[in-house]
Amino acid sequence: MTRHGKNCTAGAVYTYHEKRKDTAASGYGTQSVRLGKDAIKDFDCCCLSLQPCRDPVVTEDGYIYEKEAILQYILHQKTEIAKKMKAYEKQKQALKSEGQLESKSEERQRAEKFRQRENNIVSKPINPFTSGKSKDDESQKGSTSSDTSAGESSSSSALPSFWIPSLTPEAKPTMVKKPSKTVFCPMSGRPLKMSDLISVRFTPLDPSLDRVALLTRQDRYVCAVTKDTLGNSVPSAVLRPSGAVVTMECVEKLIWKDMIDPVTGDKLKEKDIIPLQRGGTGFAGSGVDLKAKEARPVMQA
Repeated sequence: MTRHGKNCTAGAVYTYHEKRKDTAASGYGTQSVRLGKDAIKDFDCCCLSLQPCRDPVVTEDGYIYEKEAILQYILHQKTEIAKKMKAYEKQKQALKSEGQLESKSEERQRAEKFRQRENNIVSKPINPFTSGKSKDDESQKGSTSSDTSAGESSSSSALPSFWIPSLTPEAKPTMVKKPSKTVFCPMSGRPLKMSDLISVRFTPLDPSLDRVALLTRQDRYVCAVTKDTLGNSVPSAVLRPSGAVVTMECVEKLIWKDMIDPVTGDKLKEKDIIPLQRGGTGFAGSGVDLKAKEARPVMQA
């Protein structure tokens, strides 16, 4: 397309390029950006700290964590669950005490009604000259006592700080639900226990390199059997008995036949082969969506 065609502003058609440009400038519409390499987690990095693992462990779903980080997460979740359970028990006791108070107040009201009914039964002759005055005096005393009690109750029930949101008439106490005692995996959302964590043993590409020199390399680890380089573009799995990391190609071609761990020689089951969850790559065939989307309000025409 020529330069004149790109800068044409007198056309009757609202082109797609102009629409995208105006949408980005106006702040309306969904924006999508393709993720770069810096936003993709490497296959050997912790899902919590996003750093290369020093002592890696893997869950049964294939998510790798730093052992220290995931243990701190589990302990923190257990502490939070204990706090929520304590608040729930406190609320339960408060509701129980309120129910007991209501039952006692109902009993008092029934007793008061019974006493009033019993007092209405006249067992002595009434003096017509003093009965009216006594009733008037009692009514006056009752009105004054009721006024004073009403004033005291109104003053005691008055809100001390009406500007506090929790003391406004519209504010209602939030009901605490009974918390679940199960700790869930932060990535898969499934129940997680310390006993479910499996130690992972990566085979370094060059055993002579120290940890710092190893982390600065792009290719750090290889398959424990075929010595193929591991990465986000290479599907890999962890063998439960030995914790060795091998490629899925090695699993399909070598391990599936005999179902024996090539490192330790132990007999394997199907659940002992745990596929690793890896980050995306720059290729569309990796099966990972590399686009980040932000939903914004749509501009009405």
